[in-house]
Amino acid sequence: MKIITAEEVHAALKFPDLIDSLQEAFAAEFTMPPRKVFLLDEDDGNHDAFALLPSWNDSVIGVKAFTYFPDNPKPEYESLYSKILLFDRAHGEPLALVDGTSVTFLRTAAISGLASRLLSRANSETLLLLGTGNLATYIIRAQASVRNLKRVLVWGRTPANAQKVVDQMNDELTGIECAVVDDLQAACGEADIVVSATGSPDPLVLGDWITEGTHTDFIGNHHATKRECDTALVVKSRVYADSRDNCFREAGEVLVPIAEGVFTQDDVVGQLTEMCAGTVPLREDDKQITLFKSIGMALSDLVGANHAYRASS
Repeated sequence: MKIITAEEVHAALKFPDLIDSLQEAFAAEFTMPPRKVFLLDEDDGNHDAFALLPSWNDSVIGVKAFTYFPDNPKPEYESLYSKILLFDRAHGEPLALVDGTSVTFLRTAAISGLASRLLSRANSETLLLLGTGNLATYIIRAQASVRNLKRVLVWGRTPANAQKVVDQMNDELTGIECAVVDDLQAACGEADIVVSATGSPDPLVLGDWITEGTHTDFIGNHHATKRECDTALVVKSRVYADSRDNCFREAGEVLVPIAEGVFTQDDVVGQLTEMCAGTVPLREDDKQITLFKSIGMALSDLVGANHAYRASS
């Protein structure tokens, strides 16, 4: 059984190849039981968690296990640790233990890029990214691999952190101007694609700020009562999800408007399997506003880990 490090994962997984692999996988047959999340010592107010995400297709079986300890002291410990175990589908033979943290960053950004490929306008040129965490640079690279971007606007609560992301991307990308923005309302009005990957419990993107033709994508929130956008944006958008099941359990962006009585589960146009298989309508004109809500799916981990394993073979 191979041990595949984070460095090997980064060497193997590139955009848009990973996006292509995910699009193909979500259009094909696979099995993905519900993920299991265990809260440790919840009665004591502890937010530490352990989770298992299994999935398989006709070639490989995988399970991602991760721990999330948000109060870990830095820099001695990370808040998140993750590993993916792969088995051969034909005989059940263990194949590899893959660094799951790096796969998670790459596949999360790749799903964002895939959603843009399917839902954003083909002539989209300006990306607005909210959030300056570990995902930021991956998301920019993934978006730039599916659309001919000319500008990337980065917003963060700490401008210095946003500047670090911008400086790194300006050094790396050619033909794309990256800049920090502090006026979020104005930036939303300029953007063709808006991606929010923050830890905010309250709406940052308001429906009144989003103009026709914009594609929006919300990644950061996994809580049923919290959200990164307001109800007005959901109501005025064509709404899609990576997974209906996950969305209706954990996505406050959708669940809060449902609780308010202005949106229903049936108003979600499609999920990623249907989007990739072409069985639901996608963007139909350049005036529609589209909204994609991503929670995270085990199949994405399986695809990313298997891609890294095959590259190392």
